[in-house]
Amino acid sequence: MPHPCSGRGTNCDRSVFARVCGAGGALVKPVDVRLLRYASAARGFLLLSGAIGVVQTAVTVAFAWMLTQAVTGVLAGRDVTASLLWLLGLAALRGVLIAASDAAGTRAAAKTGMQLRAALIAAVGRLGPGWLAQRNQAGLAVTAGHGLEALDAYFARYIPQLVLTVIATPVLVAVMWWQDWPSGLTAIITLPLIPLFLILIGIATRTVQRTQWQTLQRLAARFADTVQGLSTLRLFGRERRAAAQIEATADEYRRETMKVLRFSFLSGFAMELLASLAVALIAVAVGFRLLSGDLSLEVGLFVLLLAPEAFLPIRQVGVQFHAASEGVAATEDVFEVLDAAEARVVGVHNSARNRGTVPEEELSAGFGRVHAELRTGNARDLVVSDLRVRDLPPVSFTAVPGTITLIEGPSGAGKSSLLAALRGAVEFEGSAAIGGVDVRELAPSEWLAWSGQRPQLSRGTIAANVALGDADPDADRIRRALDDACAQELDPTFDLGVQGSGLSGGQAQRVAVARALYRQAGRPDAVLALDEPSSALDPETEARLWASLRARADAGATVLLVSHRRSARVISDHVVELGVSA
Repeated sequence: MPHPCSGRGTNCDRSVFARVCGAGGALVKPVDVRLLRYASAARGFLLLSGAIGVVQTAVTVAFAWMLTQAVTGVLAGRDVTASLLWLLGLAALRGVLIAASDAAGTRAAAKTGMQLRAALIAAVGRLGPGWLAQRNQAGLAVTAGHGLEALDAYFARYIPQLVLTVIATPVLVAVMWWQDWPSGLTAIITLPLIPLFLILIGIATRTVQRTQWQTLQRLAARFADTVQGLSTLRLFGRERRAAAQIEATADEYRRETMKVLRFSFLSGFAMELLASLAVALIAVAVGFRLLSGDLSLEVGLFVLLLAPEAFLPIRQVGVQFHAASEGVAATEDVFEVLDAAEARVVGVHNSARNRGTVPEEELSAGFGRVHAELRTGNARDLVVSDLRVRDLPPVSFTAVPGTITLIEGPSGAGKSSLLAALRGAVEFEGSAAIGGVDVRELAPSEWLAWSGQRPQLSRGTIAANVALGDADPDADRIRRALDDACAQELDPTFDLGVQGSGLSGGQAQRVAVARALYRQAGRPDAVLALDEPSSALDPETEARLWASLRARADAGATVLLVSHRRSARVISDHVVELGVSA
């Protein structure tokens, strides 16, 4: 009979089987190897957990032996003071080990969360705005925030119990077999039942847990969209319906959470029941053999004390698995992004190698030398050849330093799409190269100073928005950029609210233009690309802005200007008309 997860010989819903196989696979591989690859803190914590687990196992065996000696010593009338002192010391040591494991787990969770969050941000940067625009950005924020914070339970409780199970359970069973092989045999026969039921229940649990996590991401996305468009919703009288949709999604999340809890309680009950029955079988057999005289009290008591300890770690793994499942779900989302970024880098390197645009030794260095060559200012022509975005007509032109290239055309001709392709926001066919290097092989910040139709300002001072991305802002350059953008009246120290609130539409647009001018002034060989920079300006202010751009071009800048204003032709050296048949 074919395995259902193979997708052959069955007409069942393959998406359901995909979820089931994914859950089962997660149980077969309790620790994702990608966690060890992307987070060095996880590797160190696994080694530390192993060392603590070895000591804990030794302490458990010693404690059971000393307790056996104390009980049998009392019954035999011997002095048990030394045994009691050992018991106190071992109990204290066991408590210290548990506390050390918790503390190390908490620190490892914090470090791993920071490493994964940093890797996630870097991966999103490599994947580019085009990839990000197609994703649930609010869900991604939940993953990077709340999701990675849930790693505390995974590191502090789940991984230590998992490591302890691998170390302690075989050792304790071996000691039981050594002391009394029938008890060891009973443990060996009954132990596999617990992970079997854990897998069966865990498959269903992971499925509902994944559904709960996806519902939380939808709730975050819906809430973010509603808040952002609240003014429009109120204007059209739809705010109550939006609130009702959020309430419905929140109620769905509540139901999914309760379902996860029900599965968790069911799993805990099953683990406790199976472990209790297994220990009871050992206890009954030991009891009968003690009565018949086939077993000494010392050995019987020692085995009975070890039996619950042998089953305890694997029971706790099942319990802590549910507590850690939210963090595990978040890391899976993070790993998908990191794997996609890694595949993108490999694809870019292979593409560059196939085209022969970058020498082999520079590919191994990760394009660092290519960027250095670009910054030294070799050939800086921007050559666009048959660039096509979706079903728009292909575009070809060359923009050279010291000139202004005007892109114009009717609405929908693809002016903004052209700039989006150059800055990596959308995929495109054809080629676009700066200094002989395909722009897809470069980070936009390496060669582009861009301002779009939407200012996209953030909370903070105007100066902070203008110098965005500059670790060491230059106050004089900020002031010059504002002046060149015709924003002389704005105070760089003025604090803006969320999404740049506090400015008029025209002022916000000029701050965005100043940001592009600031970037180009700091990197003179960067292409200055402006998308409708004068759409919210009056004719007089527009004329002053055109004069500033002309001065930048005369100073050697490469300016790429998208505008529907006829006045832009006055300052342009070349005009590229889109949507016009040859």
